[in-house]
Amino acid sequence: MHPMKTTALHLALIGDYNPDVIAHQAIPLALQQAADTLGLKVHVQWLETDTLGPHQPLQGFDGFWCVPASPYRDTDGALRAIRFAREQRRPFLGTCGGFQHAVLEYARNVLDWADAEHGELAPKARRAVITPLSCALVEASDTVRLAPYTRIAQAYDSLDIEEGYRCRYGINPEFADALLEGNLIASGHDSAGDLRAVELLDHPFFVATLFQPERAALKGITPPLAIALLKACQEVSA
Repeated sequence: MHPMKTTALHLALIGDYNPDVIAHQAIPLALQQAADTLGLKVHVQWLETDTLGPHQPLQGFDGFWCVPASPYRDTDGALRAIRFAREQRRPFLGTCGGFQHAVLEYARNVLDWADAEHGELAPKARRAVITPLSCALVEASDTVRLAPYTRIAQAYDSLDIEEGYRCRYGINPEFADALLEGNLIASGHDSAGDLRAVELLDHPFFVATLFQPERAALKGITPPLAIALLKACQEVSA
């Protein structure tokens, strides 16, 4: 066993920065709070999606967070970075739009559904794996029941949590069973039984939530998933 590195972690934020988006205000703060809790240094870099071409180097990042506020300027750029994190086994967290695009990337590149689409961009697509929620979750909060023995349950050290949303799209129920029959598993459902979190079984840390845990940072509360992401980065880079 090698001792864990104490040098700074380098985190990439996949998304198009907008200072007016609450989540974009919260995420760097959440990561700094988590780093302080763990006694780490963290460097955060925004990766604008229209800069994520095929030759954009990503090897230097210890972990990735795909952030809310989609549609992104370049969907393919966002998917390229998510695929890198998945295939290179770099710790990954996706929230809201990040959840949606993590599912889309999995559908296209793991399940080989070349025609998989996001319903916000292609509402008439035959295989829109992401579609409007039956009830838009805008400035809403709800209880989420977490599946035991999952990474998200371990992060929260609880099976029942309360989280906030600002989201209009989620997994299309028509494709949910097929999407979730392999290594992508359901790890959280809301009080109505609707899917709100997924993670990959065959990955050190690949978690995506439809809710926005980062918002807690604006209230001075360090989000457990931010701590879990940095812990995973620390372990993988050790």
